[in-house]
Amino acid sequence: MTSEGVRTHELHGTDGAFTVYVLDDVPGPNPPAAAVFGDVSDDCLVRVHSRCLYGEIFESNDCDCREQLHKSLELIREAGSGVLIYLDQEGRGAGLGVKARGYEVSQLLGLDTFESYEHLNVPADTRTYEHAARLLSVLQLERVRLLTNNPAKVAALEAAGIIVKPERLVVDHPGEHTTRYLQAKERHGHAIVPAATVA
Repeated sequence: MTSEGVRTHELHGTDGAFTVYVLDDVPGPNPPAAAVFGDVSDDCLVRVHSRCLYGEIFESNDCDCREQLHKSLELIREAGSGVLIYLDQEGRGAGLGVKARGYEVSQLLGLDTFESYEHLNVPADTRTYEHAARLLSVLQLERVRLLTNNPAKVAALEAAGIIVKPERLVVDHPGEHTTRYLQAKERHGHAIVPAATVA
């Protein structure tokens, strides 16, 4: 199943082993990777997730990144199989430095993070998903159930020839700051459903 430019190995978690695929021919120190749980086949659950230092490591509630990551892993494990693709695209692709400047502007001027990027003359979202599509191709997946509310992810994978069924994620009991971030996402094109969801 592996191909040229891809490294694969096992890792062990609290509920058993899973397989990691890393694109080692992609420039940069942190190339795209996929964690594969169980025996995956068409129509399995897939999450395409971008790195978030603040949410995942610092456990900030100013975004929903930690919740969406944990919920995706929970659903994949409950299903018995699935794929988590992890992309080093901090700050919606702009990087940690721009993200920090955006937070600073947001807090000084009372803007959401999308508006703060506009204030800084930075595109709101420069993430790309061709490497996610490549990893799915390596896994021989042509149809996926994609855990997302972001229509850009759906469109990108479909443009790569993958049949996508989007499945929304609901985050339980979001706090005040997370809710404000979800509302900002909805204003800027994400398909947020009532209650609290992730995208």
